[in-house]
Amino acid sequence: MIDVIVVGAGPTGMMLAGELRLRGVRVVVLDRESAPTPVVRALGLHARSLEVLAQRGLVDRFLALGTRHPLGGYFAGIAKPQPTGLDTTYPFVLGLAQTVTERLLTEHAVALGVEIRRGTELVGLAQDERTVTAELADGSTLTARYLVGCDGGRSTVRSLLGIAFPGEPSRVDTLLGELRLTATPETITAVNTEVRRTQLRFGAAPLGDGFHRVVVPAAGVAEDRTVAPTFDELRQQLIATAGTDLGAHAPRWLSRFGDATRLAERYRRGRVLLAGDAAHIHPPLGGQGLNLGIQDAMNLGWKLAAQVDGWAPPGLLDSYGAERRPVAADVLDNTRAQMLLVSLDPGARAVRRLLSEVMDFEGVTRHLIEKVIATAVRYDLGDGQDLLGRRLPDVAVADGRLYDHLHAGRALLLDPTGELSVAGWGDRVDHLIDDTVDLPAVLVRPDGHVAWVGDGEHDLATSLTRWFGEPDAATRPLSAPPR
Repeated sequence: MIDVIVVGAGPTGMMLAGELRLRGVRVVVLDRESAPTPVVRALGLHARSLEVLAQRGLVDRFLALGTRHPLGGYFAGIAKPQPTGLDTTYPFVLGLAQTVTERLLTEHAVALGVEIRRGTELVGLAQDERTVTAELADGSTLTARYLVGCDGGRSTVRSLLGIAFPGEPSRVDTLLGELRLTATPETITAVNTEVRRTQLRFGAAPLGDGFHRVVVPAAGVAEDRTVAPTFDELRQQLIATAGTDLGAHAPRWLSRFGDATRLAERYRRGRVLLAGDAAHIHPPLGGQGLNLGIQDAMNLGWKLAAQVDGWAPPGLLDSYGAERRPVAADVLDNTRAQMLLVSLDPGARAVRRLLSEVMDFEGVTRHLIEKVIATAVRYDLGDGQDLLGRRLPDVAVADGRLYDHLHAGRALLLDPTGELSVAGWGDRVDHLIDDTVDLPAVLVRPDGHVAWVGDGEHDLATSLTRWFGEPDAATRPLSAPPR
């Protein structure tokens, strides 16, 4: 039997499929489109997503194909210098088209043995206490132990589950396209500079293949959001916004996006879960959407694999929604704020000027940027030291870097004393004894977040049981809590 069906072969779905397959879970990915989309909606990877990729030994493939951009101006386009001292190995935005990100994640998943079935549309769902059955458009069915909807903002999975998606509808639309421009590079730069003094939802950027990516405010909000704008519509908006169409012609694709903000009421119903845009949508300011989905997949992957493998402790799978939904809610809030800050309304402009003054304090700028790049995320794991619930940066260890020890997708006990033990959990948790690190003993989950900080063997055993289930009876240490 299939262990997990993943619906949606975008970056979230392929990241999740790879995470599951890394732990031996049999995964089938379904996607209704016959081929990957050529539409480039997202253009970059933030620090936390790069850390996630580094934790699996993948980041160099992405760095080799991307362009590193400074982080100044990534909150509502307010131009401030990049804050110093960002606690990450990747203090930049990696410019990389979504199509490339998706391709690299797909190659990784396929190399691990993930099966992808394109041109396969989900139309129905049924589940019982043991399985989920997916009904497909061709009349066939597919049964698995779990199913995850990674099928975007108009998620079929979410709709079939009847999970509410409350929030606000779009109030403004933005047109997006890839097309040719006859205007000179100097003219395009001058127009960009002038228009963006006030209108930050405008831009024309070269793609390096004779085409430009053009973004321009729409005249209104589309009633049918599934219908792409016409070329004439985009051209007229260029003229209305910039006073010129820049010689636009030969569009190869056109699209639109809005500023709708919605959050799924829950991330799980029975054996079916949601991730990525299927669980949350928000304005694209700060480029957080794709990154949020990849990080959802990182959190969910090891937990769902543990459930499939049979060692997951009670509540582990539900902790996915408990941890990730508040993160999404925070992203929704910061993108709502950014949309207000790019408005041309006089009151909004006044707030923008005031915030710009406050951001002259570097601590303020760092706080806002860390929200966007997700390095400030801290899961609520209860009372404890400041490290608890936070992601551990890629610190140097005696034999290299910390993240090198997370490539297999297992947890890690980083032990500077050599006096601790993971006996009983050795099939799920690795043990690195290293007295060169300037850290207390920490238990790092497979997603890189700290599950325990301390020095007591009994407290450690309690946390090991909480996150990684009961110890193996044959090797269970005496200090482990009773069954």
